[in-house]
Amino acid sequence: MKILVCNVGSTSLKYRLFDLTNGEDTLSEGRMERVGTQAGAWTHKDAGAEAVKQTLPIPDYATGIRLMQVALLERALERMETLDCVAFKVVHAKGVTGVQLLDETVLSAMAAFNTVAPSHNPPYIAAIRQFQHALPNTPMIGSFETGFHADMPPKAFLYSVPINLYKTHAIRRYGFHGASHEYVSTRTAELMGHKDFKLISCHLGGSGSLCAVVNGKSIDTNLGLSLQCGIMHNNRCGDIDPYIPIYLMKDYGYTLEQVETMLNKQSGLLGMSGVSNDLRDVEAAAEAGNEDAKNAVESYCYQIQKQIGSYAAAMGGVDAISFAGGIGENSALVRKKALEGLAFMGVALDLEKNEGAKPDCELTGKSSRARIFAIATNEEIVVARKAKAYLLEHA
Repeated sequence: MKILVCNVGSTSLKYRLFDLTNGEDTLSEGRMERVGTQAGAWTHKDAGAEAVKQTLPIPDYATGIRLMQVALLERALERMETLDCVAFKVVHAKGVTGVQLLDETVLSAMAAFNTVAPSHNPPYIAAIRQFQHALPNTPMIGSFETGFHADMPPKAFLYSVPINLYKTHAIRRYGFHGASHEYVSTRTAELMGHKDFKLISCHLGGSGSLCAVVNGKSIDTNLGLSLQCGIMHNNRCGDIDPYIPIYLMKDYGYTLEQVETMLNKQSGLLGMSGVSNDLRDVEAAAEAGNEDAKNAVESYCYQIQKQIGSYAAAMGGVDAISFAGGIGENSALVRKKALEGLAFMGVALDLEKNEGAKPDCELTGKSSRARIFAIATNEEIVVARKAKAYLLEHA
């Protein structure tokens, strides 16, 4: 069974072709950056071959999809029609979650939440329609990021607003990064040697979230109706006082559009540091003496630290903490600062192991009751497995 998994960003397209017939083999994979420009960056790699990197115009998703098809047909596929499905790590839809055939009903449900997922849903919908046009007879299957959190208890997902807003407008905490948190939970269980434990999964990247997981099930997470809350992100604000926008609009004349742009594109690490939305650049500026950058790094790590303590309290303890995502897996500084001061609850990092961390390694200090891991998350394989299960169930 051959499944092409696509991960669509606002300016990117990542893909991985799996053969799940007798195992979980990756036949091809690639990543396109700066989609929508004349200076796109594309890396493609076939199994057993060296990666090929190119800089070329990728003005739209249609162009990116055509380039990907040509590359896949060179070695990995005889015909695109041999694909059993194209699977997507879709983000959000009103009244829809889990694994779904991406028909017009589901795409309409996604469009209904464009306002709360403005950086994710519109590009995903556009890309899915391009794939439908290119492969009209191939099933398009979506695995929603909210699915892993769908069984959270009401005390975790309800907001303290009039209950009618939940009942009539579906306003509640949904949670995201479900494929990553699910993979991290499964991989941590493999490394722990058992499945029954209390885990705090820290998916930290351009967008980040933490999840409290008990025996493999999400019981709470810090992203909500939208992806604009929780810890700060690369350029999104995270949790702030809800009256900040009201104050700016009423007393200083900010427009709704200005506030939306500020909170969604000009805040987070970028807004606090004034340097960059890339933590690596912010860390470098902080080391060079930039006080704003230093405060941004400190605040980011402090927010993670507080969330870890909160989830340990919610679960009645913690057995493992796993860091994943581009920042979680690669930033020794963030892991160190996020875990500082948590010895009182049995969390201690091995500083030497932390500095030399490799994918899927343990970083637990000698005095730590909780085990600590750096995990190379694999959202694509989770999506591929779910798509395979869907196809078999609906065969």
